[in-house]
Amino acid sequence: QVQLVESGGGLVQAGGSLRLSCAASGLTFSTYTMGWFRQVPGKEREFVARIRMSGGIPNYADSVKGRFTISRDNAKNTMYLQMNSLKPEDTAVYYCAAGSRWSVSPRYDMDYWGKGTLVTVSS
Repeated sequence: QVQLVESGGGLVQAGGSLRLSCAASGLTFSTYTMGWFRQVPGKEREFVARIRMSGGIPNYADSVKGRFTISRDNAKNTMYLQMNSLKPEDTAVYYCAAGSRWSVSPRYDMDYWGKGTLVTVSS
């Protein structure tokens, strides 16, 4: 059974930083593209960042470029999202996902999803 468990969310002031983690089990982690998505109530889940199986050049949403950094440790079956210079508009539930494809539609490439962790950025 595949499990993706996010952690590291919380309340932070604007301009602050948080580091999210995603611990994966039940799958061969190193063979999956991993991604972060976020969602606020009443809106669609949106892409944040993704990283290929072996790392390489990641892909970011324009809204987080230069502020967020995605990384992975295949030896630990864990993915990370370092979030700096946080803004109130970054407030959302952040989801970890694993997928077997890399296309122009990241959300639809994902096969497995975590339950999410809440990030709240106060102004």
